[in-house]
Amino acid sequence: MTISQEQFTFRSVAEAQTGALAGFLAAQAVPGTVIVLDGDLGAGKTAFSKAFASHLGVPGIVNSPTFTLIKEYEGRLPLYHMDVYRITQDEAEDLGLDEYFYGTGVCLVEWGSIIPDILPKQRLHMYIETTDVGERLIHLTGYGEPYEQWCRSLRENGV
Repeated sequence: MTISQEQFTFRSVAEAQTGALAGFLAAQAVPGTVIVLDGDLGAGKTAFSKAFASHLGVPGIVNSPTFTLIKEYEGRLPLYHMDVYRITQDEAEDLGLDEYFYGTGVCLVEWGSIIPDILPKQRLHMYIETTDVGERLIHLTGYGEPYEQWCRSLRENGV
């Protein structure tokens, strides 16, 4: 079965703009939401995650789960912040990530392109590209609903 997709590119020239995008996406989030974050080191995956968590109502400090793999936070919905950079596809399968993906919370998966066979077919994939000092292009691809609608809404209405 082929999942349809919708694409949108968001240009951010300030951290506040990236925060506004995170706010829009956090407002749309429902149990089972999966957002995959990819991009070069330092592109802004964790910065986006911090803004998203804040808009989801997560109190306190949110930082990269690079060495712990998964950090769990409580907000309007549970937030599962994952960093799969240091694991293989086989190791990821043994972690039981699908319990998170299909659970009652929201998953932010940094470096998710490393584990494509485990990710849900329906998800939002974001690739963050640094184009200049302080400037980012954030390429969003919505696979299936509701993610396609999120991309259409961003294209039609902005943040």
